[in-house]
Amino acid sequence: MSEEEKNAQSGQYSASNITVLEGLEAVRMRPAMYIGDVNFRGLHHLVYEVVDNSIDEALAGYCTKIDVSINPDNSIVVDDNGRGIPVDMHEKEHRSALEVVMTVLHAGGKFDKGSYKVSGGLHGVGVSCVNALSDAMTVEVYRDGKIYRQEYSRGLPLYPVKEVGTTDRRGTHVQFHPDPSIFTVSEYDYGTLVNRLRELAYLNKGIELNIHDLRPLEDGSLQSDHFFSEKGLHDFINYLDQNREKLMPEPICIEGERNGIPIEIAMQYNTSFSENLHSYVNNINTHEGGTHLTGFRSGLTRTLKNYADKQGMLSKLKFDITGDDFREGLTAIISVKVAEPQFEGQTKTKLGNTEVKGAVDSAVSEMLENYLEEHPKEAKQIVDKVILAATARHAARKAREMVQRGNVFSSGGLPGKLADCQDGDPSVCEIYFVEGDSAGGSAKQGRDRRYQAILPLRGKILNVEKAQRHRAFESEEIKNIYTALGVSVGTPEDSQALNIEKLRYHKIIIMTDADVDGSHIDTLMLTFFFRYMPELIENGYVYLATPPLYLVRKGKKNVYCWTEDDRINAINELSGGDEKKLHVQRYKGLGEMNPEQLWETTMDPENRQLRQVTIENAASADLVFSMLMGDDVPPRREFIERNATYANIDA
Repeated sequence: MSEEEKNAQSGQYSASNITVLEGLEAVRMRPAMYIGDVNFRGLHHLVYEVVDNSIDEALAGYCTKIDVSINPDNSIVVDDNGRGIPVDMHEKEHRSALEVVMTVLHAGGKFDKGSYKVSGGLHGVGVSCVNALSDAMTVEVYRDGKIYRQEYSRGLPLYPVKEVGTTDRRGTHVQFHPDPSIFTVSEYDYGTLVNRLRELAYLNKGIELNIHDLRPLEDGSLQSDHFFSEKGLHDFINYLDQNREKLMPEPICIEGERNGIPIEIAMQYNTSFSENLHSYVNNINTHEGGTHLTGFRSGLTRTLKNYADKQGMLSKLKFDITGDDFREGLTAIISVKVAEPQFEGQTKTKLGNTEVKGAVDSAVSEMLENYLEEHPKEAKQIVDKVILAATARHAARKAREMVQRGNVFSSGGLPGKLADCQDGDPSVCEIYFVEGDSAGGSAKQGRDRRYQAILPLRGKILNVEKAQRHRAFESEEIKNIYTALGVSVGTPEDSQALNIEKLRYHKIIIMTDADVDGSHIDTLMLTFFFRYMPELIENGYVYLATPPLYLVRKGKKNVYCWTEDDRINAINELSGGDEKKLHVQRYKGLGEMNPEQLWETTMDPENRQLRQVTIENAASADLVFSMLMGDDVPPRREFIERNATYANIDA
């Protein structure tokens, strides 16, 4: 019996229990620690890591073009025209620098201040992690007129770096195939990668980014996109606000350096009622904000308020104006480059460097003050917008207090239509927001009342994208949602923050019919959560239920089908060549299912298909919601025609 086995039997804990992982073994053993998860997000994160290395070369001034290709086998190729990874012998490691970069954690030029002043790749996990999580990887370096190559499998080099030819180009070529034994999904989503490359093009003006999908579509065509921005954030803000009515002819753009920190900001007011701030540090989206966002907000509020006071525009107001009022209807992008960023927060996407706050505050104050003095017409429009927001907020206070006043922990404070669950532990409880009283009745009868709560929705909730906040808080359905969830909005620090610690359910499930009206309700609900309760989405609490589209029955055998392919396969499987014996039922609504069927197909954790709602790219999500819920019809119609797929009701 080994020493470890003896210790296991005796319960002893000694040196023999200590495991030392060599090289990249730790990455393969605990991949989620390095890339977040081994699902959709982690799979795409591998691409971002490799592209970030090329972007860092661009930030250093040595790369102008980056090409990304998705191969038919879902391997990825990233090409750039940078300097090429060094291939000479590493003094301490006694092997090629290329092999060190590709196989050793925390190795690379990012840690040498002379190589890169700023780096986005430093925030990530490095290309060595991509190598560790790939079953095959090849790197070619074009440098000094020669081509160097090395291949790897699961992080291990298959041979030393070798010279394989000559070339007149320079740069790095990386091809990798994610290891199917690590990842639960294997297919790359073209749209997700497109969104990230578009974002990088706006954040790094003058750099060409191309993407090619070599997996043929149904009609045999191939997808490709080209991104290049000459004006950077100026173009980005116009892209985000393309579906909104703007208050100014051109965005306010701020670009400069404060205390050695490059700062670039673009901002624009529109007629919407939401605040859309997107912040970046070294091209990384800091969706939790941080000191750069705090500096922007303080500089904006102080400068606008001083200007309005000086012009006497606030003299007739009988109540104070808050920072929120200055940001209603504002779209802004804040991008800073920090040599040694310090990140904090749950997902490490909140900037903590204290020196950045003052630098951004100073830059915003100076540039915005000059703009307001030089553009009095636009300045008046902005201040009028702020006064309108303040007036609406004042009106919203009573409505919001009504939402907060209900005692959500006593049955008397809960909405009358809520069928609550018995368990009081939020981590096991789930609530279904169900379309209509009929489906709500079936769900109440079919649920497991120990941990499943049901709240029927009466029709379609308010479109919050086109409504001021006080109208939202006055809406009966929205008040019921707040009360049922147990949360309220507004803290002394942030009047729009959600007290998420009071949340009564950690699974919030939207359950609607699988038709156009159901999708509209889904979108209205998701718009509400995105604009008013983004914390719920960020914490992974929001889901969409997926009811089946068909029931195929033969005798006593029932087969539920979620897609057209499922229906065809079920018919082929059950018919035995004779479709006359089959009964095919198309579910046009949840109310057509009896409680047992609804439980079995859509609510039973053993069988149901839930789709978790995530925000992969906040800027893209902002654009989609403003387009779907705004007034501009053509882009909405085009988006729906391109993305919506429903079963053939007449089939």
